[in-house]
Amino acid sequence: MHVVSIQMLAACHLAFVTLDPNGRCESENIKVFDGSSTDGPLLGKVCSKNDFVPVFESSSNSLTFQIVTDRTNIQRSVFIFYYFFSPGTSVPNCGGYLDTLEGSFTSPNYPKPHPELAYCVWHIQVEKGYKIKLNFKEIFLEVDENCRFDFIALYDGPSTTSGLLKQVCGRGQPTFESSSDSLTVVLSTDYANSYRGFSASYTSIYTEDVNTTSLSCASDKMRVIISKSYLQSLNYNEDNLQLNDPACRPSVTNVIEFSIPLHECGTIKKIEDHTISYTNKIAFTESPVSAVITRQKHIQIVVTCEMEYNSTVEIMYITEDDIIQNQSVLGKYNTSMALYESNSFENLVHSPYLVDLNQTLFVQVSLHTSDPGLVVFLDTCRASPTSDFSSPTYDLINSGCSRDETCQVYPLSGHDGRFQFNAFKFLRHLNSVYLKCKILICDTNDQKSRCYQGCVSRSKRDISSYKWKADSVIGPIRLKRDRSASGNSGKNILFMI
Repeated sequence: MHVVSIQMLAACHLAFVTLDPNGRCESENIKVFDGSSTDGPLLGKVCSKNDFVPVFESSSNSLTFQIVTDRTNIQRSVFIFYYFFSPGTSVPNCGGYLDTLEGSFTSPNYPKPHPELAYCVWHIQVEKGYKIKLNFKEIFLEVDENCRFDFIALYDGPSTTSGLLKQVCGRGQPTFESSSDSLTVVLSTDYANSYRGFSASYTSIYTEDVNTTSLSCASDKMRVIISKSYLQSLNYNEDNLQLNDPACRPSVTNVIEFSIPLHECGTIKKIEDHTISYTNKIAFTESPVSAVITRQKHIQIVVTCEMEYNSTVEIMYITEDDIIQNQSVLGKYNTSMALYESNSFENLVHSPYLVDLNQTLFVQVSLHTSDPGLVVFLDTCRASPTSDFSSPTYDLINSGCSRDETCQVYPLSGHDGRFQFNAFKFLRHLNSVYLKCKILICDTNDQKSRCYQGCVSRSKRDISSYKWKADSVIGPIRLKRDRSASGNSGKNILFMI
């Protein structure tokens, strides 16, 4: 057994571990304790079969490692990178959540050198039925055979405890593919040799079996999936398909996919009472036009997304020679909440959200839609130390009215609801806080809607004037720690056993 105590420690990464590959975890492991001895809380245990890069953080200025091995006579090695912070020094804000079907992201400062002592986590989550194809346009990190210093770790799932796909460093342009609808990307850097970092983009690949067609609705677009075999059975191919606007073409992979914006491609918007609907049509054009006869069926696919209250209803009509088929499912509005550095709402604050007591926080709740005829109103925003918003909770905004002396609600701003407040004192006693906002969505032309009434007491609210609703949550937001070390540094330790 080896006990190693390291002073003035904030965080450590076990970047490279080689133990007995045939050893049992009970007799061949590394335990990490929070504090200066093995009497402290156990933060975690690392074995030879761990398929992730372990990262631990202490609550004070020391950590203890206990290394246990069996009697097998082999060389073992453990490479540990650790760093600490002086007061006022913060970890670079980076990482975040990506939830669109395609997107891109880069290391901090790219293409300039990446920051030292960075640990960034990006969570990519796409719609069910898709998997993720991630393409690195460039990786330029420190070269090391075992990627011990600066590296990117890719996990096949929603967190860093999912299976490790690969740990990469140096230079390259690799491509990775997830097995499900989620992927996690981690960037870890040490205190020396900073290079350009990386630039990456991802797309979604449809994986579910589609016998004929399927429709899904989001608050910014409709998505229609058509099976190639279905088209072939009707003697058609993708060249025969067109929307109301023929210039809008589908993408073709293993399926044919139309991504239809709600205010483009000939989409028709209709408002009735408390319901808004978007409709488009996929027509099957015959080929060739010069033929005298045809054995092709005359088919039209009419797709409609109906939005009412806090859900969307998706309806698809398929007409085959006057035969109509109907499909419908339920969905939700696509909203998000984000923190910004200032009231210009230009520079995002990325996760992890670390704030000072009484620091002004600038919050924006966004409705992700391509329809310019909608406006967002902040009805209620509350805080809670738990993600399920059980007691205690604290109202920042209620019925459109500020309930906190530091809270300022901004005027209506299209698809974005904005407010600011100061980090409050119960954060000092609880580890984290979550924010949850309920927004109302109204037609911009309806000046009598609830969105244009502003702050109204609950007793005077007209429930019938509500249009559409949605919730958005962000968190956890934590207070910055008081780093007691005298400098900002990092070190590497290599154990040979």
